[in-house]
Amino acid sequence: MTDPIRVLVVEDDPVAADAHELYVGRVPGFVAVAKARTGAEARRVLDRTEVDLLLLDLHLPDVHGLQFARSLRASGHHADVIAVTSARDLAMVREGVSLGVVQYVLKPFTFATLRDRLVRYAEFRGAAGEASGQDEVDRALATLRAPAPAALPKGLSGPTLQRVTGALRAAADGLTAAGAAEALGISRITGRRYLEHLVDTGRASRSPLYGQVGRPELVYHWVSRTR
Repeated sequence: MTDPIRVLVVEDDPVAADAHELYVGRVPGFVAVAKARTGAEARRVLDRTEVDLLLLDLHLPDVHGLQFARSLRASGHHADVIAVTSARDLAMVREGVSLGVVQYVLKPFTFATLRDRLVRYAEFRGAAGEASGQDEVDRALATLRAPAPAALPKGLSGPTLQRVTGALRAAADGLTAAGAAEALGISRITGRRYLEHLVDTGRASRSPLYGQVGRPELVYHWVSRTR
């Protein structure tokens, strides 16, 4: 049996870090071995834990992600990097290539987007043997190329999704669409759309809330990453 690809999630936003860890765990052949919120914390993890791939946010509190990647190469760490960023700076993309950045994922992104990047990376990593010619080299490199990141469903925004996610995670007894609307100052319909999106992407579950007159309301619960 092939050993899983070990991933270190480096992200200072705890909600995003938990989501990224959950995403990684849902892709067969990958395991999230740890999370780190700063470059210094990530370095400590790397010094004591075997890591194959970093899912690295480029805007950390103590260091820029590319500076961190450069320092890793200088000190002999060879883990590959998938960079997570909201920046569209192509000069930064070119710089990252020389530092072991094999993919870029633009925020906000869906599980499907990251899954595609990880699957392509696994295919590239799993290629073995000597290439018979240029065509075979090109095919191996082509496995890392991916289409544009999948957008959120029409009408949903990344910042609002993060707010709804945070409210749901904080709701020990679950959250209804009405509860989300009241807590976040959005409409009940909008709250339901975001909560349903979290269900569709595997980050939440829903069940009917009985004990009231009329049609039972749906209550949503955050799905623990240990489940």
